[in-house]
Amino acid sequence: MKVILLSDIKKLGKKDQVIEVSDGYANNYLFKNKLAVLYTKKSKEVLDEQIDERNTLEQLKIKEFKSIRNSLENTMLNFKVKAGKEDKIFGKISSKQIQEELKNKGFNIDKKCIKLNRDIDTLGVHEVEIALHKEVTFKIKVNLSK
Repeated sequence: MKVILLSDIKKLGKKDQVIEVSDGYANNYLFKNKLAVLYTKKSKEVLDEQIDERNTLEQLKIKEFKSIRNSLENTMLNFKVKAGKEDKIFGKISSKQIQEELKNKGFNIDKKCIKLNRDIDTLGVHEVEIALHKEVTFKIKVNLSK
């Protein structure tokens, strides 16, 4: 029996995939738990419409993220910190602090998008990568001064 998966199922397939399964497995498990629907012309049309709609929304998101990237690329965030010997600061700058500074500038970016390769714990300029989407990544500069 051909079915369309409604969600990812381990060792079986991914969401929206059309697969062949036994009648008993489909009726007793997949349909009962709303994990799949029967493959028909109508269900295939609905699936194609949903995929097109998702792709359109994804393209809109990417366009929005690119405009944010264009606004923020090569931006410098300045932080005043207390420093000890050898310009080592007390504590470190976290992704949450960078997120708050970006929010003050009018950009609402999730802190999970801010990728810190290493701790920002010395004075000077550091590059921080921001990944808004797998297709939209860019770098900003973070300056720590006394």
